Amino acid sequence: MLDEATLEQRLVNLERTVAELKHQISLAPVANNWLEQIIGSISDEQTFMEILEYGKSIRCADKPLDSHNETSEQP
Repeated sequence: MLDEATLEQRLVNLERTVAELKHQISLAPVANNWLEQIIGSISDEQTFMEILEYGKSIRCADKPLDSHNETSEQP
């Protein structure tokens, strides 16, 4: 078991480290909420739907061809 002096020194080190971390956090820039930045940026619903379809086509292009035809090729 650790003696009291060692425990005291470890506690002092922990308190110093926590104080340093708190200071670093207080200096860090505040991150902007990405959702708040894009809300209302697409006011045209038709354009938004086109963007969704475009994203879907990109995701589907990455899938192997076998995954599209798995159910239709089963005996």
